[in-house]
Amino acid sequence: MALSLYCRLAVMMLLEYAVLGSWSPVLAVYLQKELGFSGAKTGSIYSLLWLGCILSPFLGGQIADRWLPTQWFLAVLHFLGAACLWKASQAVSFADLWLWMFLFALMFAPTLALTNSLSFKHLSDTRRQFGAVRVFGTIGWICAGIALTAWRQGALGVRPWPSGADALVLGAIAELALAAWCLLLPHSPPERSSPTPWAVLRVLGMLRDKHFLIFLAISFVISTQFHFYYVLGGPYLTDLGVSPVELPRTMALAQTAEILVMAIGLRAVIPRLGFRSTLLWGLSAWPLRYAIWAVVAWMHWPAWVAVASLVLHGFCTVFWFVAGQVYVDCVAPADVRHSAQALLTLVTMGIGYYIGTHLAGAVQDSFAHPKLDALGRLVLNAAGRPEQVTDWGKVFLVPVVVGFICAAAHSLLFR
Repeated sequence: MALSLYCRLAVMMLLEYAVLGSWSPVLAVYLQKELGFSGAKTGSIYSLLWLGCILSPFLGGQIADRWLPTQWFLAVLHFLGAACLWKASQAVSFADLWLWMFLFALMFAPTLALTNSLSFKHLSDTRRQFGAVRVFGTIGWICAGIALTAWRQGALGVRPWPSGADALVLGAIAELALAAWCLLLPHSPPERSSPTPWAVLRVLGMLRDKHFLIFLAISFVISTQFHFYYVLGGPYLTDLGVSPVELPRTMALAQTAEILVMAIGLRAVIPRLGFRSTLLWGLSAWPLRYAIWAVVAWMHWPAWVAVASLVLHGFCTVFWFVAGQVYVDCVAPADVRHSAQALLTLVTMGIGYYIGTHLAGAVQDSFAHPKLDALGRLVLNAAGRPEQVTDWGKVFLVPVVVGFICAAAHSLLFR
């Protein structure tokens, strides 16, 4: 792989995931602690990106596979996404924030699949080379968390933002930078010689493969458990004593582990063990992480135990989601690779994540009760609403059970 190509793809991935890393790990704290949103409303805001992954990826795949060069299409989407995130940072009501985050989701969702498929298009050996490119997405996520922490501490020479909406502002800046960078990406024209003008129909034909269908089904189920980490991880760790200022840097430990697994493990494991064993490793790490979190809550173990378990996130993400993206690229027809990645995005980041964000918020609400002071009076949060206390052990028991079922199903059915 030429160095110039590698650098262009690496920076693209870095900025792509810096956008999400700016706000995704910490926005729930802002929504609940400053705006006073319930767990259900918080889950609703988080679910919008995944709703976008239901509504727009197939259209994005069709445009990139048949009509427009991928790099031009990406530039337009990221520019519009930057404007939406900026407007979201100004919103304080649930309705206004919902609207702008929904519009952002429609712009950003197709790019999650298109950045992968554009990379696959220009790599000569995806099984060995994609990890070296995709790892910069994780680095971007970490850099965003570190930058947000530094901004909040006044270490960047810029006055800290007056609220937790600074995460959305940082995301808008990253989006704008990425829009400009996309114009420098390698030319990726649409496929003109396909036997059918509608890529989606050709992709849906892949479902006739039983093992591909099983892979998609398990991907859907396990993806519904993803936001027990992303939506509830921040509130859980702050309840254990991690300060909101340190939260972005603390949660970046998960992405640090992801870098090591992706840079060292992925390129070695897939060629040696194959997709079946690699994916099983990833599935098994999911319930293990949540089991540790549940035990920490029940046994009142120190917070560092839960923080240390964040390293399992590297195996959860790389050996399931990233390895799964490589698997889809390997089995997809060459003329519909954008749309094949869009199908995976629809099933996991779309339907699965959308259900998962609502599920995580609903499960939290079902195991929460109002906090009382020593005199039995309600404790109010910054928004003047009753502060909630969550039984985190019961909350995380749900993804533990689901995760073990998925791992067992994969072991028995997928070949």
